[in-house]
Amino acid sequence: MENFIDNLTRVNDSINSFVWVQIGLALLIGTGVLMTILLDFFQVRHFKHWMKKTIGAVFEKSSHNKEEEGSVSQFQALCTALAATIGTGNIAGVSAAICIGGPGAVFWMWVAAFFGMMTNFSENVLGIYYRRRNPDGEWSGGAMYYLKDGLGKIIGYEKVGSFLAGLFAVFAMLASFGIGNMGQINKITLNLESAFFSDSSKTAYFGNVSVVALTIGVVLMIIGAVIIIGGLQRIATVAERVVPFMAIIYIIGSLIILIVHIGSIGPMIASIFRFAFGIRAAAGGAAGVAIMTVVQQGCKRGVFSNEAGLGSSVMVHSNSNVKEPIKQGLWGIFEVFADTFVVCTMTAIVVLSSGYIDLSTGLVQEGVSDATLVAQAFGNVFGKFGEWFVAIAVLLFAFTTVLGWSHYGSKATEYLFGLTGVKIYRVIFVLMIVSGSVMTSSLAWDISDTFNGLMMLPNLIGVIALSPVVVSILRNYIDRKIKGKDIEPMLSYFPEYQAEAAEAVKNGME
Repeated sequence: MENFIDNLTRVNDSINSFVWVQIGLALLIGTGVLMTILLDFFQVRHFKHWMKKTIGAVFEKSSHNKEEEGSVSQFQALCTALAATIGTGNIAGVSAAICIGGPGAVFWMWVAAFFGMMTNFSENVLGIYYRRRNPDGEWSGGAMYYLKDGLGKIIGYEKVGSFLAGLFAVFAMLASFGIGNMGQINKITLNLESAFFSDSSKTAYFGNVSVVALTIGVVLMIIGAVIIIGGLQRIATVAERVVPFMAIIYIIGSLIILIVHIGSIGPMIASIFRFAFGIRAAAGGAAGVAIMTVVQQGCKRGVFSNEAGLGSSVMVHSNSNVKEPIKQGLWGIFEVFADTFVVCTMTAIVVLSSGYIDLSTGLVQEGVSDATLVAQAFGNVFGKFGEWFVAIAVLLFAFTTVLGWSHYGSKATEYLFGLTGVKIYRVIFVLMIVSGSVMTSSLAWDISDTFNGLMMLPNLIGVIALSPVVVSILRNYIDRKIKGKDIEPMLSYFPEYQAEAAEAVKNGME
């Protein structure tokens, strides 16, 4: 059995390295650069417009209205997508990037997010444009649909489109059990045990399993079952209430730490840019950090956090009641902005101002663990309460990620096996929450990380192949909404949905 595990680990490591290091990051950043250029740097040139139509519209009734069955409001779609993206990657992931790649990793995290904005925008536009209703009347959209009906309708690519669509759905379903479930639950359990049950001498065991871990798993499974089996409407309702609250509280806590360490702002910002191209070996035998390590850590952790290019969040954005594909695309831009430029940057501030990173050399202090660094930083300012706060933050961040990913897996399963398969999938997904809580090996996490990376390959092929469609839809939107031209809108690939959406837009029901 040990030989099998060792061989499986080696094979997975090889595939993971190929997917994420050798081609994945280059393809991700390359696609973002391509879409940014093709879409004329929309995220910069029309910054005021997309901010006004997203965060500026939060208090408008239209962004919260859910006027049709089978859909969620635009704001609910955003919150559910953020629920899945704002997870342990925003805390432990950013901390790990800085500890491994130095402060300069933050710079590359920003670069990846800047270009990722237009990748996520493009995914959402394609998701709305190629979506359709399932037998229950609920919208179904995502990479599998624009691969099949978009790429698959290009002459000579019919079989390629269908094959890549099926491949994406399989990878998404498998990834949902690991990175979207067991991995997140495992992080919750470890943080709660560390913060509230740190006295190992008082920990009871059932066989080789900690009773505390098992109890946490069972409680989370019960809560998860109540929400997940209720479907997207219940998930979206929870996300709409929890995500803004947890993000705001975390940002406030991080800002307080920044104020306490106000004198370190200058050196902190300087270190991010100074070490963006590697850290030279310091005196005394300390090892330097190569530029490739800095770039890889920053870009990889940024993508892990905001998921731009993976094709995941588009599956919930496609359930929005919006009629204009571009409008949901704007929420996609804001999603990456909020996740990386706001929440991840807050974590970077906490880590860099903690005193555990030498801002003059860019190196982490010996003996510091990236897994507990954020909790230690909060503990230094808020005492024991700070450590408890981070444990609760991880709980909320990670558990809402589980809720969001349960929907992604459901949609992938629906594409492969229909609505009956979805019911079975949800039951299995909920039961596996306990497995994540008592899991001691990282192999399941590592394998799911590989599937997560494999998702992006067919998705990005679809985005690149269908980039002319995204360009046409955006130009149509700009001509109508910004330049005021009276032309026919591009709203759906399917004639029946196009007519329905065009009538709604005409009547002001966007």
